[in-house]
Amino acid sequence: MTDLKDTNCTELVDAKYYGEHGPPHDLWTQIRNEDPVHWCEPDGLPPYWAITTHDDIVDVSTKPNSFLSEPGIVLVPEQEYSEEGIGSMRTIIMMDPPEHRDYRKVTAPYFTPRALRQLDEAIEESAIAVIDGLAEKGPGAEFDWATDVAAAHPLRVLSTILGVPRSEEPLILRLTNQLFASDDPELQREGSQEDRDAAMAELGAELFALFEGVIADRRANPTDDLASVIANGEVNGEPMGPMETFGYLLIAFTAGHDTTKNALAGGLHAFIENRDQLAKLRDEPELIDLAVEEAVRWSSPVNYMMRTCAEDTELHGKSIKKGDRLILFYASANRDETVFDDPFTFRIDRDPNRHLGFGIGEHFCLGSHLARASQKALLQQVANRVESIEPTADPQWISSPFVVGYKHIPVRVTISS
Repeated sequence: MTDLKDTNCTELVDAKYYGEHGPPHDLWTQIRNEDPVHWCEPDGLPPYWAITTHDDIVDVSTKPNSFLSEPGIVLVPEQEYSEEGIGSMRTIIMMDPPEHRDYRKVTAPYFTPRALRQLDEAIEESAIAVIDGLAEKGPGAEFDWATDVAAAHPLRVLSTILGVPRSEEPLILRLTNQLFASDDPELQREGSQEDRDAAMAELGAELFALFEGVIADRRANPTDDLASVIANGEVNGEPMGPMETFGYLLIAFTAGHDTTKNALAGGLHAFIENRDQLAKLRDEPELIDLAVEEAVRWSSPVNYMMRTCAEDTELHGKSIKKGDRLILFYASANRDETVFDDPFTFRIDRDPNRHLGFGIGEHFCLGSHLARASQKALLQQVANRVESIEPTADPQWISSPFVVGYKHIPVRVTISS
């Protein structure tokens, strides 16, 4: 066990570490037990307080006026806090109250469980189509469970609710990978290693071009899809500004897909490693809702969010100064031994399951009901139709400490028709 005095905890926020090892659960466990609010000075990044326990993250998250989102939600080198390009987009997850609540109202009615029922058929059809496509390849066919299943299904669902043609799906996937895996050598935009600023500027321009076309079309020809709701959204009786509209679509297009994709990949991999749980779900289909919650807890696709302290305060006995950065490690909270029995065991009948996979408080995930419905439809198909599944190589992690997950899960599968 490492002496916490001898580590600057770089691995907690280092993309390369995540790509090579996955989430640093051993270090989080040590910090939770020895120093739950721990000061970190990582290599090449600003210092921050690591917030690692469930209770402390709930405390910070439910005080949005004291711990701010507006200064930024991702820890990046000081020189990358930019007001240009992608940095100029104003997204709802970077707003503080009361502004955040006003913008949340724009799409909140679309995401209620009742409103989403109209999408049930489309979501189920997508899940069936994805698994049908694998079944057609015959018994014992080899797939990449992460790309061919976990990424394909939520991408199709997202295209449906945004009214985007299927032909645009590869573009959305590419841009999403480049945005959330900008440090991954395989997924990052070409040229990122040579000139990151130029590569991100190019990505911003491509995103702007995509959004501009969508917004113009939905304003001229409004429909009942989510893109129309956003393009024609009003806040306090006034149309949203261009940067706010672009930012809203950015979240819908990218975060809406990437988080669900990684939750599915993590859940599907957990079923590969815990065949008894897959058999249990097949025998007890009524556990599907609990299984989805456990998959989200287990995978914790949104690994962290950053907050900035608005005034001098105290947390868990530590003096937090105005302007200090705090990193809320949801993945650590979701393994907190004081909240979850046997937290390092994947158990689909876990109940209660107070995970923070969708956040909590002011910024609780607006699309959580859609994410749950999407995962539920696919996991039901997997439980009902996968007859056998075997890994053919070790899985590979995405080199990203922010949105975390597997980029490749090579498997051999037999699926019933």
